[in-house]
Amino acid sequence: MSLTIATWNINSVRLREGLVARLLRDEAPDVLCLQECKSPVENIPMQGFRALGYGHIVARGQKGYNGVAIISRLPIMDAGGEDFAQLGHARHVAARLENGVTIHNLYVPAGGDIPDRAENDKFGQKLDFLTELRDRFHWQRPDRAILVGDLNIAPREDDVWNHKALLKIVSHTPVEVEHLEAAREAGTWVDVTRQDIPAGPLFSWWSYRSPEWDTSDKGRRLDHIWATPDIAPAAHGSRILRAARGWEQPSDHAPVFATFDL
Repeated sequence: MSLTIATWNINSVRLREGLVARLLRDEAPDVLCLQECKSPVENIPMQGFRALGYGHIVARGQKGYNGVAIISRLPIMDAGGEDFAQLGHARHVAARLENGVTIHNLYVPAGGDIPDRAENDKFGQKLDFLTELRDRFHWQRPDRAILVGDLNIAPREDDVWNHKALLKIVSHTPVEVEHLEAAREAGTWVDVTRQDIPAGPLFSWWSYRSPEWDTSDKGRRLDHIWATPDIAPAAHGSRILRAARGWEQPSDHAPVFATFDL
């Protein structure tokens, strides 16, 4: 079985319903994981997606904020969702495919602008979220699983446009990278994107504040696809659809893809 999965912070699924439909038509992933849907589950515009062959959804939502959804043309079962750090936010949902593979879709808190939990509660919430994620993987080691989402951290030097310039900028600070790596190691997750593309600049997010985002290319790789070691060797074809950042009224994130032969 060949499974292509995509992850995309859509920044409002209702506002960008047409962009989601375009992605489904043009790229045809088997499973699309969306973050920052900003919608109650019942208001996610599934009618149009079903018309394109995507008849299955597992989601957690809330009005105006956060929200995660797994949309699939393959049958999926709801495998739960955790409220990491007890924030009361819709930031995690899991679905299980018929072949037993579990997909985790995560939207890690952005963390605000000041990288100091004493001065910025949002930064502390981000670190607590990652700590609870680490602890979850310690006591419940995942297998036959894929983890995707907007993790809001660019961990490697070549995951940002300028490593030194961003060391004190939220999303690339050493403490965030350490927390993310601890969570990854706890689950022995493999960074599938970097397994396939081991070196060189690679970005999935470009700020709305930069109208010349494409030419300036001041990006960060905030969106990730991980897999457990038992299925990571089956992954290939990783790519980032950079062109989607230039679509009309786009999200500031681009979709990330990987294919698994399972």
